[in-house]
Amino acid sequence: MDRFGFRPVARADLPLLADWLAAPQVARWWRGAGTQLAGIAEDLDEPAMRQWLVTDGDVPIAYAQVYPAHHWAAPHFHDLPADTLAIDCFSGPGGFGLGGLWLDQLARRLLAETGALVIDPEPDNHRAIRAYEKAGFSGGDLRLTEDGGKARIMTRLR
Repeated sequence: MDRFGFRPVARADLPLLADWLAAPQVARWWRGAGTQLAGIAEDLDEPAMRQWLVTDGDVPIAYAQVYPAHHWAAPHFHDLPADTLAIDCFSGPGGFGLGGLWLDQLARRLLAETGALVIDPEPDNHRAIRAYEKAGFSGGDLRLTEDGGKARIMTRLR
């Protein structure tokens, strides 16, 4: 039996996500909490975006969004297979230290529908990179993103 649950994000979850986005451990990487929250809220109506609260029992511990890697302009994904799914995520206070575990469970679920997953942390986000490696993602290719930043391309294949 899987330990973690994944339930769709609802508008009623936005205050919780706002608190998480304001936490220093998250705000360092998801800059501009208000802008990030507005994007999450807007994407609730975007059919290409799947957004989940990760739960441990009944307790929300993390946020994950999954979308086709080629749906939006993302030059750093240009050479990935057409069916690649991209993942963006962050943990809430109850999820710190559990990212590798729940992300592995999510990845196994997603790899039943696609052959490749990608996640693109900033190169200096060592804590996230370790969690992604624990979840089976690998790769160290650094690429420029659409906003001129750098991302480390990490993939997990079926």
